[in-house]
This record gives sequence, structure tokens and C-alpha cells, in this order.
Amino acid sequence: MSKAQFEKAAQIIQSLPKDGAIKPSQDDQLHFYKYFKQANVGDVNTARPGLLDFTGKAKWDAWDSVKGTSKEDAWKAYVERFIEILKSVDDAESKKYIAEIEAAA
Repeated sequence: MSKAQFEKAAQIIQSLPKDGAIKPSQDDQLHFYKYFKQANVGDVNTARPGLLDFTGKAKWDAWDSVKGTSKEDAWKAYVERFIEILKSVDDAESKKYIAEIEAAA
């Protein structure tokens, strides 16, 4: 998996319409978040959010769960999960996105 493929997948994910056919689940969103942060920042480098920040804690815990993962492995985990989601939708838009990611190699 290349950095260019990772960046293309991230660009597509960030531009997905909220009411579109491709809807990553909350678990998928945390998956993308943790591997995006790991690929771009490295190991978690902030304090865990406070007790009442449920979203912040979930995101922090997800990112912390991949501590030690290399940039390349983070790119791969991110892109592979997105391609799985796209294949499960299996429409023209999804196929277009898969082709764009593969072409970015």
C-alpha cells in the first residue's frame, strides 16, 4: 500500500456525502480515525480526555490501541478496510472509488 493510495482513500472518505450510499459504521469511522492518526502523527501523544468526553475517549482509546503500528501498516489497514466497505456496496460510485485508489499506487 502506498502513501498516495492512503491519501486518496482519506480524501474520498472525507468527501463522502452524509446521505450517500457509502456509509461507514461508527466502528469503521473509529478504525479510519485511529489509523489516520497513527499514519500521520505516530503513537498517541496526548493525555486521555476527561470522564465526560465520551467521543474523545473513544477516539483516544482507538488510537492508543494501535500504538507501535508503522506508518506503512497504518496505511494498509486504512485502505483495505475502505475497499472492503466499497466492495460491499458494489455500485458504480464504489467501483469508481476503488479504481481511483488503485490508480494512485
